[in-house]
Amino acid sequence: MIYINYLLRVIILTFIISCSKEKNTPNDTSLSNIWDGPTKFFEKKDNTNHLERVNQDSITKNVIITRGNNGGQIYNIAKENEADKYESPIGTEWAIGTLDQIDSLVFESFRLAVKPKLAIGKKLVLHLIEDDIYLSVEFKSWSSGKKGGFSYEKSTEQKN
Repeated sequence: MIYINYLLRVIILTFIISCSKEKNTPNDTSLSNIWDGPTKFFEKKDNTNHLERVNQDSITKNVIITRGNNGGQIYNIAKENEADKYESPIGTEWAIGTLDQIDSLVFESFRLAVKPKLAIGKKLVLHLIEDDIYLSVEFKSWSSGKKGGFSYEKSTEQKN
């Protein structure tokens, strides 16, 4: 009888987990803040100090994007001290696509969504998780050779 109760609990727990929302499934964005205003250009030039504010894109107080000069990828200096190849930028998730496709997009970490060197010209949607904001991003440049440069255009909050 004890074994049957245990087995029943395992089956119920397995069912609950399998019916819950899996990671990498489209989000319900009906209550989210969609930034579809005019685009704004940001650039961190090659070999510039990523610790200086001018070389950081302060999107919100929770997400400030920059890139070190060690050949790594972008990261969120508001939440992390350096880039993590697989997780950075912390507090964000990315998808290839446009804001008008948002409900059908699958969001992942930056590196899983797009290879940084191949990001130039791709239409991306960035989700700022803590702020629950979605905005469009299109990379315009990505420097190689441990220079740390990159640039992109991003959509901004629509002003009424």
